Amino acid sequence: MAPAITLAAEAPKLSSANTGFMLICSALVMLMTPGLAFFYGGMVRVKSTLNMLMMSFISLGIVTILWVLYGFSLAFGTDSGSVIGWNSDWLGLSNIGLTDLWDGYTIPIFVFMVFQLMFAIITPALISGALADRVKFSAWALFITLWATLVYFPVAHWVWGAGGWAFELGVIDFAGGTAVHINAGAAALGVILVIGKRVGFKKDPMRPHSLPLVMLGAGLLWFGWFGFNAGSWLGNDDGVGALMFVNTQVATAAAMLAWLAYEKIRHGAFTTLGAASGAVAGLVAITPSGGCVTPLGAIAVGAIAGVLCAMAVGLKYKFGYDDSLDVVGVHLVGGVIGSLLIGFFASGKGQSAATGVFYGNHSFDQLWKQCAGVFAVLGYSLVVSAILAFLLDKTIGMRVTEDEEVSGIDQAEHAETAYDFSGAGGGVLGTVAAPALAATHSKKVDA
Repeated sequence: MAPAITLAAEAPKLSSANTGFMLICSALVMLMTPGLAFFYGGMVRVKSTLNMLMMSFISLGIVTILWVLYGFSLAFGTDSGSVIGWNSDWLGLSNIGLTDLWDGYTIPIFVFMVFQLMFAIITPALISGALADRVKFSAWALFITLWATLVYFPVAHWVWGAGGWAFELGVIDFAGGTAVHINAGAAALGVILVIGKRVGFKKDPMRPHSLPLVMLGAGLLWFGWFGFNAGSWLGNDDGVGALMFVNTQVATAAAMLAWLAYEKIRHGAFTTLGAASGAVAGLVAITPSGGCVTPLGAIAVGAIAGVLCAMAVGLKYKFGYDDSLDVVGVHLVGGVIGSLLIGFFASGKGQSAATGVFYGNHSFDQLWKQCAGVFAVLGYSLVVSAILAFLLDKTIGMRVTEDEEVSGIDQAEHAETAYDFSGAGGGVLGTVAAPALAATHSKKVDA
């Protein structure tokens, strides 16, 4: 009898299909940051619109450079002590071959790198919504630089890097419930506890100035989120990415409907802001869990998140912290809900064989692992973010002056306004009258 022949496992080969798919997903995730800018920009008052747009947009510049220089190495390099990575060959990305594959996958390292870059960009941008109307742009830019280095890069390694303690523990986070949303939401809470409330908080009306802009931003986020979630499987070979795509849609729909139902019962109306916020809450909650729950589980995750996040946005008035655009109520609370519900709804199929309390042997094992990941990231981000904000506030100052805040941060920080009403009269009369009125006013002032 001939001896048995043992075949070595075939090494992964570059897949043009998966590579193209992941490049498209990367572009979709990039689109989410301008979408977030529109979403936040419409929610603030007119005088803060441009500043809100810029606080998101600047992250595209700062984090991109940091990621290329050292961020990718810190997040996904060789593990050191289960808390940080490092690979000197990745500094500046100059020593990576164009066809070098990401470990165990069929896509180039460059493709994985740029996909994860888009996650790193949007995470600090999420924080900005809590700080609307009152933060110096230069201080915000420096905060992003420090926060990405000291908080995001290490946490990304914990959760997704080989050897990271949460990764090795078995904490499930398909696309960023802990590393992105809890991380950003906890950071937002830490910063606002340091810098304080807006002038007129609880007294002056601070309604959104453009709900159509909010809806546009929410639509772009929803669209881009399919790349964010489905792309996190890094390929399209076994159906898990497709499951995540379906669950993303299902959970978002359920959360939007649940938020609107709660709003109608509680406040008597279905609002466009509620629809947009509910959709984002569902997107946040399904991000960590969508690869391991069934579509029925996704409905449950979305509905629970929709109701609880709708309730959570009112906590700022009860506890007195000024979370301008509900980053804590939607991203922190939604991320916690989505991450913990894995411990109940994980079906044992898809991303992981682990099961939650409602499946398999009804064990609480996965729930405890999820708790460890959730509260470690929450505590670390909250404390370090508060320390960074405190140090910046005591050195260069985090806030604009009260007069600048009242008159409008757009003019104070950017010397621009979002809308030019000088020609609102229209026609020749408006063109001629405006300079004439200005000259008359100038004479009165001089007199």
